Amino acid sequence: MGANVLVTGGAGFLGSHLCDHLLKEGASVVCLDNFMTGQEANIAHMQNNPAFSVVQRDVADSVDQSPIPSIIEEIYNLACPASPVHYQENPVHTLQTSVWGAFNMLELARRTDAKILQASTSEVYGDALLSPQTESYHGNVNPIGIRACYDEGKRAAETLFFDYHRLYETRIKVVRIFNTYGPRMHPADGRVVSNFIMQALRGEDITIYGDGRQTRSFCYVDDLIEVIYRMMHSREGFTGPVNIGNPGEFTMLELAERVLSLTGSRSKLVFKPLPQDDPKQRKPDIGRAKTELGWEPKVPLDEGLTMTIDWFKRGL
Repeated sequence: MGANVLVTGGAGFLGSHLCDHLLKEGASVVCLDNFMTGQEANIAHMQNNPAFSVVQRDVADSVDQSPIPSIIEEIYNLACPASPVHYQENPVHTLQTSVWGAFNMLELARRTDAKILQASTSEVYGDALLSPQTESYHGNVNPIGIRACYDEGKRAAETLFFDYHRLYETRIKVVRIFNTYGPRMHPADGRVVSNFIMQALRGEDITIYGDGRQTRSFCYVDDLIEVIYRMMHSREGFTGPVNIGNPGEFTMLELAERVLSLTGSRSKLVFKPLPQDDPKQRKPDIGRAKTELGWEPKVPLDEGLTMTIDWFKRGL
């Protein structure tokens, strides 16, 4: 019989894929989401599964009032807007989601003796001065910039997780997620992959910020969900943090060219100023994930982009 699992942010891009994976593994899954950025369409196909249930609630609200089953064995804390467009819309709530959400879920884990995983982010490294980024790198974050609500919120959440581990011996797991893409991305989330695909499919200009030479490393969603699951079930006492993502590094110009080629679009490239504190280079060192979890990504960028483009086409 599978575990009783709570997934916060379970109707989001990553959360819904994780719920799918957990159900296939035989778990009973409770999806908690406030549906600010999560979408009902992402979980509609699970609604008739007796092992799946939904709680509409904000993770930043007091957990004592949440209608969550009394027996929870694993908690995956994924709740938080993850794209600049969404997390900058209400930066105060973004910070509350990261910090109070982490606190509430850690209190729930403490009360139920559940194991808990925090979905942290490569944004904890800020505009990194080291590449590739290792887990020991403390980052270069602007604490008063427009991205700080997300960057510092996630950093504070990691602090809470490790303090709970030291103070209460809470069983924690922390992963730092690098750029991820795939079906169910929100078409208006402002992330570079969804932006480029939507603009190409609509025949609009492809917007590139800066000179296009800044880099990102793109991991297909199936690969990412697999390593998140492995991390939750890693050896006792192994807390992380662990970088998870694809170390294959591409410039924004290279990504735009691939999207144009795969869509057959005749869209033109237009250049706009780089937003404040936008990282110029993002590449994970995944040595720890390889050693501890026996994992590395398998899906090549062109293959993953093709599947993602097909999904966006169906939506249009």
